[in-house]
Amino acid sequence: MKKKFIISLCVFCIFNVSLYAQEVPSSFQHVISKVWVPDLGNGKYRNPVIFADYSDPDVCRVGNDYYLVASSFDAIPGLPVLHSKDLVNWTIIGHALMRQPPYKHYSKVQPGDGVWAPAIRYHHGEFYIYYPDIHYGIYMVKAKHPAGPWSTPILIQAGKGLEDPCPLWDDDGKAYLVHAYAGSLAGIKSVLVINKMNEAGTKLLDQGVIVYDGHGIDPTVEGPKLYKRNGYYYIFAPAGGVKEGWQIVLRSKNIDGPYERKVVMHQGNTSINGPHQGAWVTTPDGKQSWFIHFRDMGAYGRVTYLEPMKWINNWPIIGIDEHGIGVPVETYQKPKVGKTYPVATPQTSDEFNETTLGLQWQWQANPKAAWYFMTGKGALRLYAQPLKKSYKNYEEVPNMLMQKFPAEQFMVTTKCTFHALNDGDKAGFAIMGTNYAYLSLTKNTNGFQLAYVTCMKANEGTPEKVQELKVLPDSTMYFSVKVDTKAVCHFSYSTDGINFTNVADSFTAVPGKWMGAKVGLFCTSTTKTNDAGYADFDWFRITSLDK
Repeated sequence: MKKKFIISLCVFCIFNVSLYAQEVPSSFQHVISKVWVPDLGNGKYRNPVIFADYSDPDVCRVGNDYYLVASSFDAIPGLPVLHSKDLVNWTIIGHALMRQPPYKHYSKVQPGDGVWAPAIRYHHGEFYIYYPDIHYGIYMVKAKHPAGPWSTPILIQAGKGLEDPCPLWDDDGKAYLVHAYAGSLAGIKSVLVINKMNEAGTKLLDQGVIVYDGHGIDPTVEGPKLYKRNGYYYIFAPAGGVKEGWQIVLRSKNIDGPYERKVVMHQGNTSINGPHQGAWVTTPDGKQSWFIHFRDMGAYGRVTYLEPMKWINNWPIIGIDEHGIGVPVETYQKPKVGKTYPVATPQTSDEFNETTLGLQWQWQANPKAAWYFMTGKGALRLYAQPLKKSYKNYEEVPNMLMQKFPAEQFMVTTKCTFHALNDGDKAGFAIMGTNYAYLSLTKNTNGFQLAYVTCMKANEGTPEKVQELKVLPDSTMYFSVKVDTKAVCHFSYSTDGINFTNVADSFTAVPGKWMGAKVGLFCTSTTKTNDAGYADFDWFRITSLDK
């Protein structure tokens, strides 16, 4: 018989219960990266615990299970949901957003728009995720199981510039929502507002109250997370900007304030820049507190760090205490969660042997049904989608199938067999950001043109620079890229998978808008007919550089 233990902290998913100890599907468990493993195997871990672009992370605990969500912007499926038993070993278990509303708007690439900092909470037997779209307002989705299915998004508050919402169900059942403002659309910034919300969590009931104004002392305060502990309401919030900011905590005995302020973590003398924005959680026994946050690493995106946390006089200190302010850690003892769990990491490589794509993959816009199929014979089939007549470069191409960079150094190799139908059909292997580069095969009258293509300032509509390498009679090609320190990329190609030819020029990856660089695949056409050519990708493997 399942037992229910409910304490006051359950209103924000930091509670000691076993009523919802979810079993994660076995197909998602124990996926071990070949390029970054945070679990050191000796009772310690190294940061980042997720070396990938899971920006603005939020986490809740339900029983012995932790669930993490992150910003996904215009990538679809969006709102990734990750699972861990110990806050160190994480795997992707699903997405809360299979298509992004407004659906017509997000059928086109909208760089940097879409899902900004979300919050996940567990309340009355259901998981809730609140997320902002700064052009449209604040949305909510919910599910009985964190792996889904998730409900259709509900717009709980329309408006431009509303960002970073987080709910709180209080001890008396009343509900609240804290959020910030994006100055570019709202016309105001650096303030935090709390609204009353109906108990169902589906709409706001008032205009809200400004509970903190960060002008002067905490510029660009945003990303608030709302909690309650020992009779205090707490707002955890980042300030000072993504690259060089700090973490503050506000507290009050009254939900509407006034709030006291304290800096609880900053970079100090460490190399870990801008440590802030994330989630407070406890171990199942309630004896340890931990904080998950991100660090901006340029082309690698905003990677996920885990910090120890302690309470002194009802104030938290995050990281290692140095003169009353925490600084982040590189390595530390793993959380004491009652047992040792197997090593696991977010999924990266894909053999394409399943009936569905791996959960690591995302498109650049809401997908169409004919973009791809799994062949059932161990391959991913991408159909050549026609480019628009107004096409400038591949930043605006929606059917780019991408995944995040998984470490500072790594190698990716894939095998492609191209079944082109029309001249101009193209299959490729790309590193994408506001600058991008790719290797491709394009069908022409002479066979298949192999090319190395780069585009600088793609976000400004810059045309591509094409370096034609050779014409091939065969359409089977192995593409590879080595990503070295500082995101320097070295492309190569092979016709037999053994002997690779290096492209002479190197390419330095850069982030996209609000997100890290990505690596992936595409298949396009310059012709629109009643049929389409396709590219079969046999596998996509991420390995270490010394392979």
